[in-house]
Amino acid sequence: MVKDLTSSEKKKAQESFMFLTEKNDKKIKGRLVYNGKPTRGFVNKEDSASPTAANESINITCAIDAHEDRDVMTADIPNAFVQTNLRKENEVGEKVIMKVTGVLVDMLVEIDPQLFASYVTRENNRKVIYVVVLKALYGMLIASLLWYQKFRKDLESIGFKFNLYDSCVANRMICGKQHTIRFHVDDILSSHVDSSVNDAFLKWLNQKYGSLKEVSATRGKVHKYLGMVIDFSSKGKVKFRMDDYVVDMLNEFPSKVGSKDTASTPASSSLFDDKNSKLLDHRKKEQFHTFVAKCLFLSKRARPDIQLTVAVLSTRVKGPTNQDWLRLERLMKYLNGTRTFHLTLGIDNVKVIKWFVDASYGVHPDMKSHTGSIMTMGTGAIQSGSGKQRLNTRSSTEAELVGVDDVISKILWTKLFIEEQEYVIEKNILFQDNKSSILLETNGRKSAGKRSRHINIRYFFVTDQVRLGNMEIRHCRTDNMFGDYMTKPLQGEKFREFRRMILGMEGD
Repeated sequence: MVKDLTSSEKKKAQESFMFLTEKNDKKIKGRLVYNGKPTRGFVNKEDSASPTAANESINITCAIDAHEDRDVMTADIPNAFVQTNLRKENEVGEKVIMKVTGVLVDMLVEIDPQLFASYVTRENNRKVIYVVVLKALYGMLIASLLWYQKFRKDLESIGFKFNLYDSCVANRMICGKQHTIRFHVDDILSSHVDSSVNDAFLKWLNQKYGSLKEVSATRGKVHKYLGMVIDFSSKGKVKFRMDDYVVDMLNEFPSKVGSKDTASTPASSSLFDDKNSKLLDHRKKEQFHTFVAKCLFLSKRARPDIQLTVAVLSTRVKGPTNQDWLRLERLMKYLNGTRTFHLTLGIDNVKVIKWFVDASYGVHPDMKSHTGSIMTMGTGAIQSGSGKQRLNTRSSTEAELVGVDDVISKILWTKLFIEEQEYVIEKNILFQDNKSSILLETNGRKSAGKRSRHINIRYFFVTDQVRLGNMEIRHCRTDNMFGDYMTKPLQGEKFREFRRMILGMEGD
């Protein structure tokens, strides 16, 4: 009863919400949600932050799945949170209280008046039922972390070992072959060369988590996972598609994009120019921010060919102008003409990683430079990056050094992640087209002249990594510097050539 609650428990009690949504299969799904937003003040960030599989990890492991012709299964654990206890057995502490209000109270009383009627009270002229929450619910800040801890413990109990460099990737050996899973909360991606291993794993998932509803799974070559269609139909290759996402974006965009409204490239050659232009009004500014964010999500998963333009537009979201809106419109027209473009990945040699890192000197209005990077193991860009540098440099050589420093953590993480997946990396190669920066990176202070001595010592961290054998640096001609695509708005044949490489296209 309400009178039995402590003042603290009653104060911290949060309302419940019921949401209805139509799923992709047209089924109506209802979900009772705990309003966790007001609890941020008394829940530590460390107690609420739950890990999810990195996009880089998914790309790398899916490329390996395709390379080894593994059987792939995706699965969705239903009602994952409500299968997770809020506290350990016999643990004493303050109870978590939730308020059921309004029409939901009427529905509960109608379903079972004998059980619920006596618990109805009124607050601010509303019907309220206070309930003690025993299981994790969607909306709770701690729900995802509690589920992660439970799921990880269950996986470790059947022999999975977690990758030290991504805590949502785990492996075990079955019949001498690797069984890999990746998961994002309750969405699971599993692979093994033997399909019967996935059969057995699905059976285990149902035994463990299928009591409320069967754990559904997708088998075969094509899977929907984390907003992407992941297609293993081509031998040795994996395709990441988001065609429907692009269509939805175009349909929702405030400026009409007709079937003939297309652009040959994501941005014109004046992408970095900062002409005096009127600021957008509040409404259009919000729309600009929304669609730049949507494009960012797309560029990180299936369309790295728009990443440079998105990176530049992302620097303008705080004060976008009419000129920036025109750039966004051009980007949408480019997507309109390339709706079915997608990312294709393949591996030539799982022991060799190739990085292409470049920088455009002083291209931003504040004269800061721009870093671009591409990582490949054969076909397509498994990883890519495009971003404004955080400090001003005095030469193109310095800009190249800062660019390597921007990417060095990814270069080292990738090697360590793949090695933790039990593959030996023989070569981790960084390609650059600036010979002066290569001398500085390989020789350190020995090659530093008067113009470069002031550079902070951290930019020679790469020198130690070369010496330790964690990477090697090679020169490549500018014509073959694929990282250049991520630093400047290329046009014409050079744009199409580099796009083919980045997307893993067989042809335009």
